[in-house]
Parts: sequence; C-alpha cells; structure tokens
Amino acid sequence: MEWRIIALNFVYAVLGVVLMFLSYRVVDWLTPTIDFASELRKGNLAVGLFIASIFLGIAIIIGGALN
Repeated sequence: MEWRIIALNFVYAVLGVVLMFLSYRVVDWLTPTIDFASELRKGNLAVGLFIASIFLGIAIIIGGALN
C-alpha cells in the first residue's frame, strides 16, 4: 500500500512539472514580443518576478486540484 502512495505522489510531481512547463510555454507564446530568456540573461528583475509569479500561481492551482 505504501508503494502505491509513493508512486502516486511521484506521478503528481511529474504532472506538476509538466503543467508548469506548459504554462510557461503558453505565456511565452502569448507574448511574442518579449524574449524571456534574453531578458533574464540581461538581469531583468521584472521578467524574473513575472515568471516566478506564473509558477507560483500554477502551483497553487495544481495543489488545490490535487487535494
């Protein structure tokens, strides 16, 4: 029984990472004039905070949906 719970948690973790990646790609697709990678390399703090807020928002949504 414990292995099933561990496997299920692993599946949820992988699902969360995949959904976070997909949400980042959707936002990147919706904002074609902003190159997030180059802005982060330049040290643009606003872009970093924006991406972090996307990840936090998606994590809250996924966490609520999985409970």
